[in-house]
Amino acid sequence: MTDTFARTRPGHRRGRALRGLLGTAAAASLLAGGLAVAAPAGAITGSSCSAGYVGLTFDDGPNAGTTNQIISTLRQYGATATVFPTGQNAQNNASLMQAYRNAGFQIGNHSWDHPHLVQQSQSQVQSQLSRTQQAIQQTAGVTPTVFRPPYGETNATVSSVASSLGLRVVTWDVDSNDWNNASAASIRQAAARLTNGQTILMHDWPAATVQALPGILQDLRSRNLCTGHISSGTGRVVAPSGSGGGTTPPPTTPPPTGGGTGTCSVTATKGQEWGDRFNVTYNVSASAGWSVTVYPTNGQSIQSSWSATRSGTTFTGSGTASFGVTFYKGSSNNGYTPTGVCSVR
Repeated sequence: MTDTFARTRPGHRRGRALRGLLGTAAAASLLAGGLAVAAPAGAITGSSCSAGYVGLTFDDGPNAGTTNQIISTLRQYGATATVFPTGQNAQNNASLMQAYRNAGFQIGNHSWDHPHLVQQSQSQVQSQLSRTQQAIQQTAGVTPTVFRPPYGETNATVSSVASSLGLRVVTWDVDSNDWNNASAASIRQAAARLTNGQTILMHDWPAATVQALPGILQDLRSRNLCTGHISSGTGRVVAPSGSGGGTTPPPTTPPPTGGGTGTCSVTATKGQEWGDRFNVTYNVSASAGWSVTVYPTNGQSIQSSWSATRSGTTFTGSGTASFGVTFYKGSSNNGYTPTGVCSVR
């Protein structure tokens, strides 16, 4: 199915031909670097954060052609982001929604299918926002607290419905114009205007945005700016603490830094489950010693583990092996299977 969003109406600051550009986005060069990072979520490696925090925001995802590249690049730099998926895309891409969450991103609401909400009735707006809340909860296990209206358009009805759902309406401070075929260099130049507390509007699907991202992160590091999340209390960007405007707390333990050579991959398989806990088996394939960090989320915690050396949420071993973890579901009865990130030691 093709979802085309208008970009021609006068006064609109943005629009996009979302699905139509995915072929181009998928052809973008795969960015170098794995998922392991050495810095806590939100901190750009080498930055003191002395100049404050800015928000990198990506609308309209997730998309098969680009989402994983964006996640990989941000994690390579120890950075975070706020994503605003449509409910329709969330429903159709559950595994990528989980990837957003597991990367520690803040997840916001961007309506169900990107209409001009200011032209809709209250009941239509209610449906657009509430269906999206439900889709994100079902696919990512989190409830958004921030809402970016399509095209940045809002009125009293939109604001009232958003408020009734516990959502703060947020737009942006800098428009990258990536939706309007801006080049990677132009997108990077736009991001250079960011100052403490501000957000930049970008999208999940343009190839140029994927290409611009490493340079943007390097520039932020040189300016001592770190990436943060949007506070639902103020609408400004703050350190990603897992509260405020964040729907997803960043990992409490960063992925292992690695430093060895070789390859490493890990898969998680849920096993026996009880009322308050469940088992997960992690199957590791590696050519040398490895470290795997797992990510309990939304109240989950580790009860016990076996067949690997454990330190916090990081497990170590060597070669091809399996280990198991028993997780408590927590008060939210969260039975989602925590994924793992593998690094060669």
